[in-house]
Amino acid sequence: MRARLTLLVAATTVLMLLAFLVPLGALIRQVAQDRALSRADDVVQSIVPLAATGDTTALRLTVEAQTVPVSVFLPDGTVLGTPAGPTPAVRLAAARHGSLTVTTGQGRELVVPVVGSDGTTVVIRTLVTDAELTRGVTRAWATLAALGGTLVLLGLFVADRLARAITRPITELSAVSHRLARAELTARADPSGPPELREVAGALNHLAGRIQDLLATERERIADLSHRLRTPLTALRLEAESLRDPDEAARVASAADQVARAVTAVIQQARRAETPAASVGCDATAVVAGRVAFWAVLAEDTGRPLHQELPSGPTPVAVAADDLAAALDALLGNVFAHTPDGTAFSVTLTTAGRPGDGAMLTVADDGPGFPAEAAHRGTSGGDSTGLGLDIARQVATTFEIDPPGSGGAVVRLELPTLSGTASSPSPGTALSSSAGPAAPTPGTGSPPNSGTRLPPVPGSDGRS
Repeated sequence: MRARLTLLVAATTVLMLLAFLVPLGALIRQVAQDRALSRADDVVQSIVPLAATGDTTALRLTVEAQTVPVSVFLPDGTVLGTPAGPTPAVRLAAARHGSLTVTTGQGRELVVPVVGSDGTTVVIRTLVTDAELTRGVTRAWATLAALGGTLVLLGLFVADRLARAITRPITELSAVSHRLARAELTARADPSGPPELREVAGALNHLAGRIQDLLATERERIADLSHRLRTPLTALRLEAESLRDPDEAARVASAADQVARAVTAVIQQARRAETPAASVGCDATAVVAGRVAFWAVLAEDTGRPLHQELPSGPTPVAVAADDLAAALDALLGNVFAHTPDGTAFSVTLTTAGRPGDGAMLTVADDGPGFPAEAAHRGTSGGDSTGLGLDIARQVATTFEIDPPGSGGAVVRLELPTLSGTASSPSPGTALSSSAGPAAPTPGTGSPPNSGTRLPPVPGSDGRS
């Protein structure tokens, strides 16, 4: 925008200068010609009275004293002054007894005939050369060109200053909007510049404040809603203590405690400001191994063959441990909820051949599979929230589902790498190897964030 404004002013200035300087240059040239011809005419007119008297001696002295070349042609053919032959203009003036101004290859020829007292004709001739006609014109044109160039440069400078005054607030508004996009909700624009831009800055600040207020309200609402779950959890814990079987009571109480810890984590997460994704990371190998170990117990109880393939060393990724664990729980929860008992499944985490691209997490099963539309948020073929696959998709840079008819459900998550390296955490990056949020004991309920509520139905798949 700044360059366009400067170019526009430059073009306008040049056009205006051309419209002014070109006619002025032509006028200067015409004035120089008129001045030279007027000077020559004055010289000729000063000689006319002497030519009319017929005093040859006085006429010769006067002609020789002139500063311009003057030739006087006497009736007997004698030429006084500057030697010159009788040109056609001289002969024509003598014949017609009229003054002439003729343009020749050397300049302008001024011829004046004078009829003497004895009836003879004396012709006075002077030549104004092209150099005399254009004397001072080149210098005047150079001065005008320099003045025009100076005005153009001055116009460009002023245009650049004005354009900068306009674009600087726009650049600042853009920077503030990018900061808001990075979740820096305290960023505010400085209302400056033209009134229109000040109004835009005020509107952006109002929008940022409104977003901040809405997020704060939403966090409190989520925290309050989660806090309400503590009462039924407390009742569930008391009911567990009243069970006669000590092992069953311990199992139910443990599950209730784990759900309570998950609720507490939700409350804490809702009430703290969002952490930029670039500063959060975890060891994907440790997190995946922990969640697979948890689900392996339930897989053994339901007769599901489990195959896992994990890297031998740490796999740093730019995903929080809790988020990665929730995503894997959602995928594995779908496997258990929407496939019959005995269905084999596998969990694979690979990094080979992917330098700088993070890691690929693949969850596959031998069930009926599902269409790609199931990944849309809130879409489910069964009685569920439809959020499970969306939870998994949010932690990945790419999210892939094999199409129907490929022989089972296959979901691939490409996990983003930590900034600067794919093999070790960046300096100042929080790297966690936690196995993720607490989940219920196998067989006691759905995993966190799985978004599923129905038991498996043979021959159908309503995955969320």
